[in-house]
Order: sequence, then structure tokens, then C-alpha cells
Amino acid sequence: MTSCPIPDLRDDVAAVFATVPAAERVAMLALRQLIFEVAAETDGVGRLEETLKWGQPSYLTPDTRSGTTIRLGTAGADRIAVFTHCQTSVVSDFKELFPDDFSYDGGRGVYLPTGPDMPVDKLRVLIHRALTYHQA
Repeated sequence: MTSCPIPDLRDDVAAVFATVPAAERVAMLALRQLIFEVAAETDGVGRLEETLKWGQPSYLTPDTRSGTTIRLGTAGADRIAVFTHCQTSVVSDFKELFPDDFSYDGGRGVYLPTGPDMPVDKLRVLIHRALTYHQA
């Protein structure tokens, strides 16, 4: 992953991360960092807002409205999830590219294991598509 300044966690978001088991928390925080990195590298995304939606850490593009919301969650022991709005094609398009690389929750979520071998390059594609969904 590249190096870019990642903002401190808001207190309410930090409180949610604090409730997540250690392995899942480490993976979710790595995804959080990746979301901010991809946003910083992508023209037209602008500032990210970190907030809670449905009690989950969520990332929006409020100034440019270039993307759809990305939410992070847990999906049982040793699995985390990346969710996007179910009425977008972000997850279904990603599934067409990587049908066997991940488990999917219909058109709204991608599940991945928490281990050290996070498929960063593939996840960059998912995050980029979510952050630029409305630019297409």
C-alpha cells in the first residue's frame, strides 16, 4: 500500500472498531486505510467523510458525490465484509471480474478472510469503482 495521511478515527467510529474482535479489527482498519489511499489517488473523488451508517464504519464522497457509500462490517469469525448500496452495480460488476476469488452477498457485499494475504490489488478495483460510481 502507498503512504498517504490517514485521518484519525472519529470517536463514534473508533468505538465501533473497538467492539470488533482483534483479527477482524486489524483487517477492517487495513481496508479503511486502503479506502483513503485509493480516494487520494483517484481524480474527482475529493474529500472522504467517515461516518456510521447502520452502525458500520462508512465512507462517502460528500463534496463531489462521485461515489456510492462503502461500509465495512464483520461477517462471522475470521471474515469481514465490504458493502455498497444494493441498487448499484458495484458488487455485481466486481463479481464478474473475480467470480471465484471472494464470497458475495448478492449485489451488496463482498466477504473476505482476515488473514495477512489480503488481495489488495483486487480490493483497489472494488474501492475505485465504488468511489467513482457516479462518474461513469
